[in-house]
Amino acid sequence: MPTYTAPGVYVEEIPSTQKVLASAPTAVAAFVGFTERAPQDDPNDPQGLAPRLVTSWNQFESLYGGFVEGAVLPLSVYGYFLNGGSLAYIVRVPNAEPSGEPARLALPAADRSLGLPIAVESVEPDANLTVVVETSDVADDHDGPAPFSITIVDGGEAVESYDDLTLGGPRDAATVINKTSTRVKVEVKLADDVDLKSQLELLKPGAYSLEQAAAKPVPVNGRKFAGSESARTGIAGLAIADDVTIVLVPDLVTAATREDGTLDLGLWKAVQTSLIAHCELHANRVAILDAPPGLSPQSVKEWRTDTAQFDSAFATLYYPWIKVENPTGSNGNSEVLIPPSGHVAGVWARTDETRGVWKAPANDTIRGVLDVERSITQAEQGVLNPLGINAIRPFGQRGIRIWGARTLTSDTDWTYINVRRLFNMIEATILEGTQWAVFEPNDVALWEGVKRTLNAYLRGLWSAGALFGASADQAFFVRCDETTNPPESIDAGKLVVEVGIAPVKPAEFVIFRISQNKQIAS
Repeated sequence: MPTYTAPGVYVEEIPSTQKVLASAPTAVAAFVGFTERAPQDDPNDPQGLAPRLVTSWNQFESLYGGFVEGAVLPLSVYGYFLNGGSLAYIVRVPNAEPSGEPARLALPAADRSLGLPIAVESVEPDANLTVVVETSDVADDHDGPAPFSITIVDGGEAVESYDDLTLGGPRDAATVINKTSTRVKVEVKLADDVDLKSQLELLKPGAYSLEQAAAKPVPVNGRKFAGSESARTGIAGLAIADDVTIVLVPDLVTAATREDGTLDLGLWKAVQTSLIAHCELHANRVAILDAPPGLSPQSVKEWRTDTAQFDSAFATLYYPWIKVENPTGSNGNSEVLIPPSGHVAGVWARTDETRGVWKAPANDTIRGVLDVERSITQAEQGVLNPLGINAIRPFGQRGIRIWGARTLTSDTDWTYINVRRLFNMIEATILEGTQWAVFEPNDVALWEGVKRTLNAYLRGLWSAGALFGASADQAFFVRCDETTNPPESIDAGKLVVEVGIAPVKPAEFVIFRISQNKQIAS
């Protein structure tokens, strides 16, 4: 309490015991897999393995490259943003190593008839160098082509420069550069009978990046996907990204495909097991799992019951794979099959934004999908749905829709995805929004302040349709009084608050009972 010694008027600010809770984010996806390249803008992470946040496809493309053979993750990220996603963490798993070959490039001539007169090769393997060519100014009466200069740029900085170069003579480009350069070697590839005196320019001015040889693929095992929390790699590296709520690994098919074309289902299961364990450890996260490709409904049922014997409220499974446009045009194919997890995550994000996390992310179309790997009948889904396998089905003019909203748990309290994710949101919101209560005096004033805070937040959710009940009293309760905080609990430094909520559950089976009403004459 302040001490007053002089007469006067004093104004004091009294902190409110009721705080306002803002719901925690629910649609922040994390993609673990392969990319075209690693980001080069963080000197503390030269391999680009730590989680990085991107907010658009363009930002992803500038950091990690675009669509590339041997990587499904870019297609999944594109589908995520296309379907309504806005925030995504990317965790790059290295699946290739540098070739160990020099970077090379042939520089074009100003006159196309001369072809590519100079070949440049880096001294160091896999060097990331740029060659800048400029033509010197000469007098009108100058005989023969104008001399040119070559500047070697490394990391945006000019490290070597050579002026007044020609092809042949005392300032021959190959002779001058090869004698002094520590970065590149140059070879002149020009026929001896070419008349250069008729040329005004020799090389076409411009900046030319040396082309690195293709990286060598390396095998990827389950441990590399699982990663390390301390090293900030793989699935475990997502421990530093507190706001992630959805995690998926779309590149399993790339890693699990053997040389003979068969799938290593042991690796498939090992990675998905690590993913589920991570989500259960960080209980605000849900994993979106992909079924292996090429499975019939009977086969995916057997895989689920015999191999993928997961029982978790923090994981979901979708089947079958989806067909999208092939941006690389590989093998002359205009379409390509990919796992659905990235597109599904986008639908989750879109549903959260338009309806709320309490709405089941189902019976909604998936954007950018041309077809499904195989169609599923109502009877076949009747076998898969009780196993927690969420179907993706075409419905004619209604489009291709997600037609399932179940988790992979046997606990009926957590059968539905939206229930699990609603609780995740509420728990994360309360955890973050009540930090102010720590070390406050554990008395009735604190109890009432906490109750007012939580009641106001939960009443807002009930009004928005997130909780079930005709009244707020039916939808939730908050208990924080002497019954939850007896003297021995207070002496132990504990504040115990009991919260109960009645979540809304989806109308998964809509049943109309229709009977024939026969009027009986009196």
